[in-house]
Amino acid sequence: MAQAFPASTTTTPAPRTLVLHSPIDGSRRGEVPLMGDAEVRAAVERARAAQRAWAELPIEARAERVARIIDAFVERMDDLVDAVVLETGKPRNDALAEWITVADVCHYFTRHAARILADTPIKLHHMKWRGSYVTHVPMGVIGVISPWNLPLAIPMGSVIEALIAGNAVVVKPSELTPLALLKAREITDAAGIPSDLFQVVTGDGRTGAALIDAGVQKVVFTGGVSTGRRVGAACAERLIPCVLELGGKAPLIACSDCDVERTARSIVAGGFINSGQLCISVERVLATEAVHDRLVERVVALTRELRQGDARARDVEVGPMIFARQIDIVEAHIKDAVARGAHVATGGRRVEGPGMFFEPTVLTRCTPEMTVMREEIFGPIVPIMKVRDEEEAIRLANDSSLGLHAYVFSQDKARARAIAARVEAGTVMINDVLVSYCAPEAPFGGIKSSGYGRVHSDESLRAMCHPRHVNYDRFAMPLNSPLLFPYTSAKYRGLRAAIVATFKRAPLVGRLADFL
Repeated sequence: MAQAFPASTTTTPAPRTLVLHSPIDGSRRGEVPLMGDAEVRAAVERARAAQRAWAELPIEARAERVARIIDAFVERMDDLVDAVVLETGKPRNDALAEWITVADVCHYFTRHAARILADTPIKLHHMKWRGSYVTHVPMGVIGVISPWNLPLAIPMGSVIEALIAGNAVVVKPSELTPLALLKAREITDAAGIPSDLFQVVTGDGRTGAALIDAGVQKVVFTGGVSTGRRVGAACAERLIPCVLELGGKAPLIACSDCDVERTARSIVAGGFINSGQLCISVERVLATEAVHDRLVERVVALTRELRQGDARARDVEVGPMIFARQIDIVEAHIKDAVARGAHVATGGRRVEGPGMFFEPTVLTRCTPEMTVMREEIFGPIVPIMKVRDEEEAIRLANDSSLGLHAYVFSQDKARARAIAARVEAGTVMINDVLVSYCAPEAPFGGIKSSGYGRVHSDESLRAMCHPRHVNYDRFAMPLNSPLLFPYTSAKYRGLRAAIVATFKRAPLVGRLADFL
């Protein structure tokens, strides 16, 4: 989900600090500066100055220095995990998963960056006297605007890619969860990354707008669809590229031959990890008639076994909601579904007491017109709908404006791959959930209104650079070449004959084109 992003970048008077409260018990966690236009622009200019020297380093030297972040993160692992837990209330296992994702992104790209960013030769098909290659040139300063649900993993992945590619990076974290990223920056500073090269600007949506307006060369935004549209428009107005990783409505298709136990456990994990506050959470289950009843029974039983509470005090699987407004959205979804005939099989209520806890909820007897089946939930609800067969499941899965992730469960690998080929999503996982985001080699992003561009993968690292085509002479053309002045009738006739011989479809064409 996204933080506020105003229609214009005009700054209005506002408090100079943001006060932060725990979603676990509402206690005050601290405060951070609310940075305005001038402060953000100054941070970008400092980053730009630091980037010039950084970009001149060989890729191997940059990778070696960024790799030190892994050692520093290992040494301060507990500090980072604690920062995420205190800020979000999520269980320590979930916070550790964020840490692992960052460390693995760093490990992969520092080992492979020299290969990924190596000059790419181009074999010209007929201008044999010329040669070409593409080289990857750092862009400058990358602006990252990150959300509150994964305050460490999402921004740090882009930070690492930007740095290795030779850029500086300025991150605007969510106003709800800036402390984990500030801790990460403290650790990267200690690891030897120049402090001006990676900076954090704190504030609300106006701060994010100021970052886009501060002269960055690219923006990576993760958040809601409506905010993403405004970010995309702002970037287009400034003619800077952007990556938009927006909302999701991931369907899970439970085929008639699925392993019911594996599928049920995956649904519960995919629906309730991080209290369902993931853009790739299982947001709707399309269960075929052959397995529906058994699957519902097992999902409900597993959901009732989940432990919810304060992760600081005891072992739990489900923590609180992070954003209070999301609780209202979750309740509205349940109210609409029940009014249209859905059944609350378990959960469905706020938890009494301090903090922003909402019970893990399973809805059955769901139908396509319910908002819970059509709009992003971003909370601990798993709606389940019975479908006739896989064909109906595919049709309903694709009947969405969002297309980020999807899941297919079947014991027949060929069948599952055939279904995956027809589901409209940026990623389709077979017989598992969520973990594809943890693969730095694989592209992550969506289609439709889920955005465009990708993070992770070799192409994402290259996209942190400008591709520069270099064309050079392999040997000199004669000075009387028909391509050089002065033009003469004889040159025209000779060039015309060569063109006809080259492009006319005849057996000679291939040999002559190869020669030229």
